[in-house]
Formats: sequence, C-alpha cells, structure tokens
Amino acid sequence: MATSLQMAAGDPLLLERVRACRRLLNRRAVVGAAASAVPVPGLDWAVDAALLSRLLPEINAQFGLTPEQLDRLPRHQREQAQKAISVVGSLVVGKVVTRDLVIRLARAVGVRMSGKQAARYVPVAGQAVAALMGYAAIRYLGEEHIKDCVRVVREAGLALPPAPLSMVERLS
Repeated sequence: MATSLQMAAGDPLLLERVRACRRLLNRRAVVGAAASAVPVPGLDWAVDAALLSRLLPEINAQFGLTPEQLDRLPRHQREQAQKAISVVGSLVVGKVVTRDLVIRLARAVGVRMSGKQAARYVPVAGQAVAALMGYAAIRYLGEEHIKDCVRVVREAGLALPPAPLSMVERLS
C-alpha cells in the first residue's frame, strides 16, 4: 500500500503538508513510546489518547479539514468534501476529535495489544519492546490519518489553506 508521500506525489504543496505532518507525528510518537515503557497500568493509553486527540486535529488543520475550515467553504465545495470524507470512510477527518473517539479509533484498528501491556513488566527488554510497540501504534494511526486527509483533498479537489502553525512551531 502507498505511503502518504507517494499519494501526494506530483503536488509540491501537498507533499510539503505531508512532510510537516509526518515530522509532527514522529515527535508525538516518541512521547507515546516513552509513556509505553513506563510500567504503570493505563498510563500509555492515557498518554496515547491525549497525544492523538491533539495530533489528529492538527493534521486536519494542515489539510483544511477541521469542522471550522469545512464550514467556511462554499456550499458546493463543502458538499464535495463531505462526499470525499464518506468515500474515504475516515472516523476523524472533518470531525471534532474527542478522547472517546480516539480510543474507539485505536480499538477499531486493533492497537491495544496485550503483548505491549505485558511486555513492559519485563525489566529493560520488555520496556524497550513496549516502547517500540507504542511508537509503532501512534505512527500507524497517524500515517493512516494523513493518508485519509490526502485522499479527501484529492477526491474533493480542495485547495489547501495557508499552512497553520503547529503547536511545536509555536513553542519553538
């Protein structure tokens, strides 16, 4: 299956947005990995849900797909975007992202891996495995969301909005 970079090929502006989102995703996945390594029950889920509930709306904003951005589109474009969102089948593109929605998404994709839960209680090696699995889970969910956004933008023929500042850029 194609990566988000491959899907955005041929459109320099879309490629830049994908790269920006992937940089943000990598930073957040590292934080999630660190939380996964800590042997405290439920901490990884709380951190993952918090990270994703902030990350997914930021990715939506990069592509002009927040509910507010979609509401500002002319009626015809908004309808095209809604059709594209339904064709893609995304749970979070164009939606208000809540913690409950993120947990539902993670469960639907099968991210809750019992091996990750059990592995972190094994000293050192188990914590490393749990961290790697936590990183991979967030990376997977984030990459899939970026691909969904690229599909919606291409399917609906939407113009990308001016690049918003991400939380990371504002703090830098």
